[in-house]
Amino acid sequence: MTVQELKSAFQEAYGKPAEAVYFSPGRVNLIGEHVDYNGGSVFPCALSFGTYLLLAKNDKRVVNFKSLNQTEVVSLGFDNLTTRLGKLWVNYPLGVIAQFLKQGIEFKTGYDLLFWGNVPNGAGLSSSAALEVVTAYAFNDQLGTGFNRTVLAQIGQKSEHEFALVNCGIMDQFASANGAKDNAIHLNCDTLEFEHVPVKLDGVKIVISNTHSPHKLDSGAYNQRVAECKLAVEQLNKVRPIKYLAELSEAQFNEISSAITDPVALKRARHVVGEVQRTSDAIKALKAGNIEKFGKLMNASHVSLRDDYEVTGPELDCMAEEAWKVEGVIGSRMTGGGFGGCTVSLVKEDAIDTFIKEVGSAYEAKIGIKPEFYIAEIGDGARRVE
Repeated sequence: MTVQELKSAFQEAYGKPAEAVYFSPGRVNLIGEHVDYNGGSVFPCALSFGTYLLLAKNDKRVVNFKSLNQTEVVSLGFDNLTTRLGKLWVNYPLGVIAQFLKQGIEFKTGYDLLFWGNVPNGAGLSSSAALEVVTAYAFNDQLGTGFNRTVLAQIGQKSEHEFALVNCGIMDQFASANGAKDNAIHLNCDTLEFEHVPVKLDGVKIVISNTHSPHKLDSGAYNQRVAECKLAVEQLNKVRPIKYLAELSEAQFNEISSAITDPVALKRARHVVGEVQRTSDAIKALKAGNIEKFGKLMNASHVSLRDDYEVTGPELDCMAEEAWKVEGVIGSRMTGGGFGGCTVSLVKEDAIDTFIKEVGSAYEAKIGIKPEFYIAEIGDGARRVE
């Protein structure tokens, strides 16, 4: 939908014009998966699609929530803005508003809110983070709170922990808040230090392949991985004090890995330590213009996520494995939380049509679901549109 169409939808929903329009993007992570809550570095980029929020003040002490993507419409009085609502979509923006209120920030007026997003839900491209960050950015602007983009990302993350009940790391919200056109973000998830790294892909495009098998982070499998990594840290602490798995080099980890007596926790830790190294190597390769090496590291990342972290599943494995067979594919891996969702691939421009045809038909034949493909454009982070 265009901004004009969204403004018309707002007028229709609330009988008055929107006073402001905000946007926050989804993200794709090029490499560095499941390391953000383990203190490691990640390498996401913001996408050109995301979530819009249109709003206007109202003269009642209520906040009205409406989405063009969802059926439930919710109206909440000021006294009810800090309590989560079962499993409703409203928890994502509501959780953000609750964070503002918990910091003693006052709402002097009510608001009418209208959301619309074109990030496919359940695709692992962070539709939830885009929803949280656009809400945080909008209210930061409306209430004049002056929070920087990193704080807005942290507000979104806290909202996800407390209202969506997913113990996510900071990556998704950070990428949505801090994205920059044609740049990926090298983010240290422990210190939150980051740099924008130009993504120069001469004759190569980023292709996102949607398995249409929705990932379900809140199913408990994600929180289970967080707990397994925590157990690995606890067992390693008997021989070496660490806060996060990402503090260890592969050599250091190999020296003390026998301290992890739980076999599942050992596999999870091995993935994290290896992925941190792969991410570092991949960013160096990109800066040096060595896209072929970057692609090989993407492939190795997927194998580790499949075998040691066990978050891929048949759909993502099929999508990646079929991609590896196509000439002109430099690298392909699952991206996001896993358990369904999308793969991200680096594909030579002249091979994109072949890639979509061959991977699409093989995937549909083996899995029985028709996939969808997007050629990604790297966009800017959260902003006010009008």
